[in-house]
Amino acid sequence: MVCLLYPRAHVEATLRLAARGVTTLALENLPRTTVAQSMDVLSSQSSAAGYRAVIVAANILAKFFPMLMTAAGTLAPARVLVLGAGVAGLQAIATARRLGAVVEAFDVRRTVREQVESLGAKYIEPWLEQVSESAEGYAQQLTEVSLERARNAIRLPLANADVCITTALVPQQRAPILITRQMFEGMRPGSVLVDLAPHRAATAS
Repeated sequence: MVCLLYPRAHVEATLRLAARGVTTLALENLPRTTVAQSMDVLSSQSSAAGYRAVIVAANILAKFFPMLMTAAGTLAPARVLVLGAGVAGLQAIATARRLGAVVEAFDVRRTVREQVESLGAKYIEPWLEQVSESAEGYAQQLTEVSLERARNAIRLPLANADVCITTALVPQQRAPILITRQMFEGMRPGSVLVDLAPHRAATAS
């Protein structure tokens, strides 16, 4: 079986495969070198997922993304919040901006601020007390205190957003839960949440 497996995050499934004698190749562990570039699944699929998430949201949202000036009046642009500014998040930001939305982005890594702002989005400062980036440049798992601070940082932007796209990911671990049920229920009626961790979309009522 050749796939994205994340064996350390899915120990039980990995052990069941091993017990049945199934040979598995976890492509996310493929060395990210020039020689293996044609077999890359992380960047290529993340980029596709970020783009697709915005298209799904735009299709579900009952309003236009760009500002439209009509004889009947002016329609304000949609407000999009992107959580996570890795490959998927940056692609989501770029796609939402191309569609004319006003975009805000949150990431626990302050080093991505320049990339976020270069795409025309507003960067939301995380205000964390811990180092949240690994030596390889990936986001690290947050402590409960930092996780609560992250939620507080996005609480107001989320409540004001028409669309939220969650792309935050910690390699080999479960994606952090940045949006609680209470926060989701506090979103605008009709707003759209596209969560790339479980690959689903939901509309706030």
